[in-house]
Amino acid sequence: MNISELIQVHSIGYNLQDVKVNFGYDLRIDAPGVLIDAKHGEILTVPRWVAEVLSSEKLAEVQDTDMVVALKQAIVKENIQGDFDLSTLEPEFYIKMNSFMQRLPKQDGDKLESMLNSLVRKRQGKIIRLADSSKMTSELAKKLTVEERALFDYIYNNSTEFKKQVLSDKK
Repeated sequence: MNISELIQVHSIGYNLQDVKVNFGYDLRIDAPGVLIDAKHGEILTVPRWVAEVLSSEKLAEVQDTDMVVALKQAIVKENIQGDFDLSTLEPEFYIKMNSFMQRLPKQDGDKLESMLNSLVRKRQGKIIRLADSSKMTSELAKKLTVEERALFDYIYNNSTEFKKQVLSDKK
């Protein structure tokens, strides 16, 4: 499975998770697999994909983790770690960030994207160094997101293959 397929599978799983929404209108929806009977101001738990549709139509507000705070915390934690140590991010961190950023006005999304880029660059550098020097451990796997695990495996496999090619005459 390539990285885009892996991300797609995890994104689907993320969108199937339940999330709380605050309804801005009285609303009744009766569709296959979805039954909602909500009053104005009521908070209900619905699948994330339904919440996203309701939010995009301004019918409800998603009551979700503030990813701005989560991103700032992740950056601080990452900066505290050494050059060869990663802080822990939940497996769907980037999927959540991208979903959150899509709901923001463009100017706010651009600011958040800049912050996210700094976190990605820092973690990517660490992952490259780690993947070039050692195999994936269970401890390291727990710290990586879905995308970062795929990146680690890609770099590790290519680095190993490169070393075999370059050092083959020396064995």
